[in-house]
Amino acid sequence: MNFGLIRYILGYIMLLEGAMMIIPAAIAGARHEDTHGVFLITLAVLLALGLAMVIKKPKSKLMYAKEGFLGVVLSWVVLSLFGAMPFYFSGEIPSIIDALFETVSGFSTTGATILTDVEALPVSLLFWRSMTQWIGGMGVLMFMLAILPMAGGRSIFLARAELPGPTVGKLVPKMRITAMILYVIYIGLTLLEFFLLLAGGMPLFDSAVNALATAGTGGYSVRNAGISYYNSAYFEGVITVFMILFGVNFNVYFLIILRRLKQVFQIGEVKAYIAIILVCTAVITVNILPVYGSVWQAFRHSSFQVGAVISSTCFNTVDFDLWPQLSRSILLLLMFIGSCTGSTGGGFKVLRVMMLFKSVKNEIRKQLHPRSVSSIYIDKKPVGAGVAESVNIYFAAYFIILALSTLLLSLDNFDMETNITSAVASLNNMGPGLGSVVGPTDNFSAFSWHSKLVLCFDMLAGRLEIIPVITLFSSAMWRRRRA
Repeated sequence: MNFGLIRYILGYIMLLEGAMMIIPAAIAGARHEDTHGVFLITLAVLLALGLAMVIKKPKSKLMYAKEGFLGVVLSWVVLSLFGAMPFYFSGEIPSIIDALFETVSGFSTTGATILTDVEALPVSLLFWRSMTQWIGGMGVLMFMLAILPMAGGRSIFLARAELPGPTVGKLVPKMRITAMILYVIYIGLTLLEFFLLLAGGMPLFDSAVNALATAGTGGYSVRNAGISYYNSAYFEGVITVFMILFGVNFNVYFLIILRRLKQVFQIGEVKAYIAIILVCTAVITVNILPVYGSVWQAFRHSSFQVGAVISSTCFNTVDFDLWPQLSRSILLLLMFIGSCTGSTGGGFKVLRVMMLFKSVKNEIRKQLHPRSVSSIYIDKKPVGAGVAESVNIYFAAYFIILALSTLLLSLDNFDMETNITSAVASLNNMGPGLGSVVGPTDNFSAFSWHSKLVLCFDMLAGRLEIIPVITLFSSAMWRRRRA
């Protein structure tokens, strides 16, 4: 293990987080909020520690899979710990566990909260809270790769550990240029949504934080009533479209920029993603029609919640926990499925679900024709045995963690629906669960401190696709490699 390189990476992560805190610190200063000093102190600590860790360059910048996994996991832990400091030391969230939960939820783009009165927070903290989602959406390691030439040309290992999906490739030969392209697209889409919301009459601050939350597919709202506060079909329509757009593989946008539209329409995952959204929206619209009495109102709420859940943004305009059982069941399934690989969304990812069904079909064919040789194909290309195996391992690890988490959460004596959907929502980075405790209009404040730590682990594991996190428990991870 190249610990010198890990130290170097963590140092730059601290410097980047410190730089990112300049914006909320400036907002606090301009508004004369008491949080101004807290942000400045946290910023100073991050810069001091970061500089101390990067001033001495590692003897070797050569990176392998172990360094990639460990560097990413520890980076997210460091981000969360220091990101929680403004909430805790300002006194706005007096419990360190609650402050950590809120921050992990933000960086992992889960959107679960322990706050009962969001609007009581200072504006600077609300902005930092929303900003954590945007930072976590594309990934801070990807941002670091976009601006820093490092890792001896082996930075693909960082990308593989941080970007969602069973496979990670490069848009162009150099990983640094790939990271830059992804972030340019990410920033561009965020700004486009911001200006559309602003043009519709949404206040400047609300437009900014809602665009940040949508882009990161986190769903943190700065209003206690959520998006329903604005009571605007225009705002809901804009946010619905962008929630769905941020759930699409960003490679698609790169192909669109290159005008390779034919390739875009051949991507099976995107077609499946759009088809799922259309079918589920139609079914739920019909199912909830008696509730609203109007096709337009039923479609308006159905399309918004389907887009919110499948993209893992989980904004809400209504309490969908009060909908008929069929609609609730569909939304629960969408929590598992999630968005596309290479997007900012959570969940299993549509591609993994497709591969799972194709694997079952392939196994049935093998049982019926033992001597036949068959492979799994995605977009008319064979999927390597290693990728198919990694998908199976992912599902196995997912359900083991889900079972253990549900068991640990049961110590709080909540009902089974609350325990299971809380773990599902955290692992899939979805935000609210179902039931009277953690439903769309509720929060996670009722859980004990140890349950919140379990959910923090689930949120980080879900955001980092599980495998990088559980490798920390392997003794092979911690053996030093001589270089």
